[in-house]
Amino acid sequence: TFSFFFFPNNATMVSPFLSSTLTDALVDIFSRRTRLMQVDEGGDFAFEGEIINYTSTTASVSSDDYAILNRLTITVKVKFTNSVVPENSFNRVFTAFTDYDSTQLLTDVQTELDAEIVSQIVTDIFQAAASNW
Repeated sequence: TFSFFFFPNNATMVSPFLSSTLTDALVDIFSRRTRLMQVDEGGDFAFEGEIINYTSTTASVSSDDYAILNRLTITVKVKFTNSVVPENSFNRVFTAFTDYDSTQLLTDVQTELDAEIVSQIVTDIFQAAASNW
């Protein structure tokens, strides 16, 4: 069995639906790629954590000092408890980013970028947790 606690967004900058998008994506990948059943709490494989960073920064600058690309970065802190093989449990931070054209407003591309980054983070978390199964 596996269980996920809701991953709150505790970053300074907040994307409104990021917590639910991340939590739903985690449940989805474990449901689709394993035969494990989800339980509300106390799963053999339990996940909890929080979004600790959500930032947009300049990624590339032109020769005349204008931003060409911006980078959206999301960082998630995860506590994975493996009650079957406790030595495979971990506390880790997962970070992913994607670049976008600086002529675009973050609010215009945020949903698409969030989905892209969440997909990468969820894959990384899945691989870290499931690599020893």
